[in-house]
Amino acid sequence: MTADLTALTSWHAPAWRGLKAGVLGAAVVGFAAADTLVELGCEVLVVGERATEERTTLLDVIGARLALGDATAQRDALEAFAPDLLVVSPGYHPDVPALAWAAEAGVPVVGDVELAWRLRDKTGAPAEWITITGTNGKTTTTQLTTAMLLQDGRRARACGNIGSPVLDAIREPDGWDVLVVELSSYQLHWLDQTRAEQVSPVASVCLNIADDHLDWHGSAEAYRAAKGKVYERTRLACVYNVEDAVTEQLVRDADVVEGCRAVGFTRGVPRVSEVGIVEEVLVDRAFLEQRRTSALELTTVDALHEAGLSAPHVVADVLAASALARAVGVEPRAIRDALAAFRLDAHRIEPVGEVDGVRFVDDSKATNPHAAAASLAAFERVVWIAGGLTKGVDVEPLVAAVAGSGRLSGAVVIGRDPSAFEQALARHAPGVPVVVVPHGETGGVMPLAVEAARTLASDGDVVLLAPAAASMDQFTDYADRGARFAAAVRDAIAGAGGPPAP
Repeated sequence: MTADLTALTSWHAPAWRGLKAGVLGAAVVGFAAADTLVELGCEVLVVGERATEERTTLLDVIGARLALGDATAQRDALEAFAPDLLVVSPGYHPDVPALAWAAEAGVPVVGDVELAWRLRDKTGAPAEWITITGTNGKTTTTQLTTAMLLQDGRRARACGNIGSPVLDAIREPDGWDVLVVELSSYQLHWLDQTRAEQVSPVASVCLNIADDHLDWHGSAEAYRAAKGKVYERTRLACVYNVEDAVTEQLVRDADVVEGCRAVGFTRGVPRVSEVGIVEEVLVDRAFLEQRRTSALELTTVDALHEAGLSAPHVVADVLAASALARAVGVEPRAIRDALAAFRLDAHRIEPVGEVDGVRFVDDSKATNPHAAAASLAAFERVVWIAGGLTKGVDVEPLVAAVAGSGRLSGAVVIGRDPSAFEQALARHAPGVPVVVVPHGETGGVMPLAVEAARTLASDGDVVLLAPAAASMDQFTDYADRGARFAAAVRDAIAGAGGPPAP
């Protein structure tokens, strides 16, 4: 027996009770799915490669079964369980054995986002959803949008890929006015737009598109197609990046609800139905009746600078968030006040300290070439610390662009396999000094990198950690990489007899 998805479109649907539900993945999203399904009255089996001791205990406490093993063992466990429905955690590749078995057996597969959409009426009137994706800037834009909504008096919650599963958000007892849902390309991949019951946000945005996660999606075209799903069935406003033609095309290609508007954001002067900047003032020319002749002031570039939000790529995120907030009626004053109080998360173009006239900046979150390019463009002269897991993305265009910009004073290459960066720098920046850090032990990487960067930097330079690559070859995650960089900088400042870093 397989589940009839047309009968599973509400938290209160009787068909959930007694349903046999498999969950693929035993990490954060998998646990949220299992917890949700058990609460609905389903019989639940969770399969995965590994699970923490805490989650293993909690799954037992809530009454879900757990089967751990390799990919083949996971498939075998699901086949023996014979679920009516399979919920897949975002990172699972479509060709893993468990999913191949589900396809052969005719078992419906849903992602956590689709499941949450179907169950969003648990606490009464469902919250509106604002959906956000893009190669870079998703989390910052999600946080900014949420802050604007809260400042306007809405009960708003950031969730999804930002770290808090949307399945947890829709089950919170008091409910929400708006959920601001960050979506990864993996989560978007698992949205099946052929189904009648699918996510229909009030407003949506794809911030930008650059090659990323090609090892998972298989091609740039497949990655872009996944990102484009964010616009499907949007009801009021599809927000796109005027400076990224791909995002505008994704809007053109989307099947939206009749009456939905395309709204652009730009760091230049906005046209009608856009938000942008006029004479150092951020303005809205989209969400006012007199938009052909007038604009509403949102904030100023000077105010963004005071809040630490003036890097060009961060300004773009501010504009996108402002457009999303205005789409649901947030007042300009609330946007201005929210931005004045907002602070970026750690490891996002974060100043760390200064030694001998050289500033050190941590942008460990720049985990792909597109993000690194935006970070590098924020400074005049840079010693660049780069390298790590490239995830199948070609770094040569980035290196060529950086070399051609004249910004590069030197480069320090980290990573277990530094060859891609090392070879690209040799080809495109032969006159720029380059130091390759031996990969060795994790604890020694950043002290060596910071020491090397200091030897290459001159007074007025910025040493910028913007790796353009993932971190897991040498570090736990990007936060671990950034924290180790900051610690190494603090040690360098102390060794130079300077004041403690903030």
